[in-house]
Parts: sequence; C-alpha cells; structure tokens
Amino acid sequence: MIGVIDTDGECAEWAFPAEPGAVRTARHAVRGTLRDWGLEAVGDVTVLLVSELVTNSLRYASGPIGVRLQRRNPAADSAAGGPALLVEVSDPLPDPPRERSANPDDERGRGLHLVAVSSQRWGTRHGKSGKTVWFELALPGQ
Repeated sequence: MIGVIDTDGECAEWAFPAEPGAVRTARHAVRGTLRDWGLEAVGDVTVLLVSELVTNSLRYASGPIGVRLQRRNPAADSAAGGPALLVEVSDPLPDPPRERSANPDDERGRGLHLVAVSSQRWGTRHGKSGKTVWFELALPGQ
C-alpha cells in the first residue's frame, strides 16, 4: 500500500514499502499524477525512469522508498531556463548508486545509464537517513 505524503499544487510525494509490488504501484501513482497535471508528454519516460530507480532501491535497501514529483517554474529554479519536472527517489541506504557499463547480454545494470541519457540533469544527494537520486526533465510546450 502506498502512503501519500503530499499532493498539493505542483508537488506530489509518496512513500512505498520495500515490497515487490512497489514498482508497479509507483508507476501508477506517477502516471496518474502526470495525467492530472496535463503532462502526458513526459509520462512514458518519467514512469520508465521511476521504475528503474525504485527497482534499484528494492534491490539494495530494506526500508521505505520515497518518490517525489515537483513541477518547477522556469523563473524560480530550473537551471535549464524552462519549465521542468523534478523527480526524486529516496531510500534509507546511504551508499550512492554507481553507473555501470552493462554488456549486451546482461539483464541488469542499465538503470542509471537510462536516467543519464534521458534526463536533462540528474544526480544524487545524501539525506539525514539515506540518499536521494533525482532527475529533471524538460517540459515541452509549457
């Protein structure tokens, strides 16, 4: 079950238990919010990247997984100069993820590469209890 932390205005945030169904539930929550915000144009890529990051959290962390979406105002804080969607995935594991080079036959190891090539910016930061991996997507036509 998801716990909705905040869905006011231009920000939505959830906490998911570290259970196998969390990836599917996170995808549905993110897609529904993007639909409500009229941001279907970035829906597929956002859902794909959230799926990858939540899967990484499930693989390595044992605590709750946080997902946060924020629609950013270009005048306020987007480094790219235009409207953007900031997406954050947090977990209690302090170790930052490492981007790997996957071999063609590998079934794992492409998640962070997908984040890197699909987003305009991405990174990690340490929190009080764990880490956050974030990425930013440009919002076309906004």
